[in-house]
Amino acid sequence: MFEPKYTITNKILKNIGSVEASKEIIDNAPLLPYYEREFQKDAIVRSVHYGTHIEGNELNLSQAERVLDGQEVPARERDIQEVINYRKVMEFIGHLGGEEKLKISEQLIKEIHKLTVEKILEPDKCGVFRKTQVVVKNSLTGEVSFKPPMAVAVPFQIKELLLFVNNSSDMHPVLKSGVFHYELVRIHPYVDGNGRVARALSTLILFMEGYDIRRFFSLEEYFDSDAGAYYDALQSVSRREGDLTIWLEYFSLGLSIELSKIREKVENISIDAKLKEKLGGKPLLLSNRQLKIIEYIQKAGYLQNQAFGQLFPMVSEDTILNELKSLVKSGIIKKHGVTKGAKYIMT
Repeated sequence: MFEPKYTITNKILKNIGSVEASKEIIDNAPLLPYYEREFQKDAIVRSVHYGTHIEGNELNLSQAERVLDGQEVPARERDIQEVINYRKVMEFIGHLGGEEKLKISEQLIKEIHKLTVEKILEPDKCGVFRKTQVVVKNSLTGEVSFKPPMAVAVPFQIKELLLFVNNSSDMHPVLKSGVFHYELVRIHPYVDGNGRVARALSTLILFMEGYDIRRFFSLEEYFDSDAGAYYDALQSVSRREGDLTIWLEYFSLGLSIELSKIREKVENISIDAKLKEKLGGKPLLLSNRQLKIIEYIQKAGYLQNQAFGQLFPMVSEDTILNELKSLVKSGIIKKHGVTKGAKYIMT
C-alpha cells in the first residue's frame, strides 16, 4: 500500500493546533440561521471562483457570482461553464459529506470529474482515465514543469491511493486531505480538470472526517492568492524525492489562515451568543423577514416605522408590525416609544 513520506514539523503542529482552536469556536458558535446560510453561500462562491480562476478562468469574483445567480455575463462560454460545473461539484460534495460510512472510490472520483468537465471535454473523456501521456507546463514560460506517470500506471496508482485514504484512520484529517490532494495532482488521471477534482476531493475528505466546520471555509482562495506558491509547494515534493513535508506545511497553513478569518467573523457576531442564551439554547425558528429585521437593526442600530417601505417594499405595515411583535415577545428586540416614531433595538 502507498505510504506517504513526510515529517511532522513544528510548523505543521502549530498550523494544526490553530485549525483545532478555530474549529472548536466555529463549530460551537451560536449563529442565527441567516448567518449560517450566508457563510455557506460565501464559501461556495469563493470555492467556485478561486478554484477555477487558478486554472486560468478569466471571470472575476463579481462575474462568477452573477453567473451563479443565473444572470447573463459577457464572457467566454468555457469560463461560464467551468463556474457552473464547479458549483455543481461543491454542492455534490456538500451532500456527500454528511453520509455515514462513505468511502472515496474510483467511481466517486470519476463522477466528480464528469461534473467538473461537463460540456467542456468530449463525452468520451469525461470521467474516463487518460489513455495518453501528458505533461504539465508552466503557463508563463511554456517549460515542462512536471511529467505525470504513464497512462498505463494510472488505474493501479489510483487503487493504491484509495487503499491509503480509506485505511488510514490514525492519520490527522488535515494531513490525509493534503496527501490525497498532492497525490491526485501527481497521478494526473485525466487530460483536464485534475486540479479542480483534487481540490474538491481533499475538501470532501475533511467533511467526511468531521472537519466540515459548518462548511464555512474555502481553501481555493488561499491557493489562488499566490498561485506561484501553490505550484511551488506541489513541486517541492519531487524536488525532495517524494517528501511531502513542505507541501503539508503549506497546505495546513492555508487551512489555518482560512479558519482564523472565519473564526474572527463568527466572534464579531456576538449578538447571536446573547440571543441563544436568552432563548435557553433553543433553535431560533425565525422567518426570513425577522432575520432581515435583525440584520437591519444590527447594521443601523435601530429600526423605525418610516424605514419599513425601504426594508420591505410591497409588504403591508401591519404584517411588519406582527413580525416585530413576535421578536419583542421572544425578547430578541425591544421597543422604545409608543407612536410611529418608536424605535426597535436589540435587547
